[in-house]
Amino acid sequence: MKVRVDPERCQGHTLCAMIAPDSFVLDDIEGHSSAVTEDVPPDQESQVREAAHSCPEQAIFVRDEETTS
Repeated sequence: MKVRVDPERCQGHTLCAMIAPDSFVLDDIEGHSSAVTEDVPPDQESQVREAAHSCPEQAIFVRDEETTS
């Protein structure tokens, strides 16, 4: 699973960092969020999905990686 935060949409509500503190970091100046890493560890996927769902600005985008055989 991959995650990214749209910096143009993020308004610094900080909900994502409260819900998934290991996956999101806040900018010290404006408080805007960014993903710690684009690749989400499996044990953090549910928190990242919840953070994306909770974002008032819909600034968090989650993409499931396609599996190839």
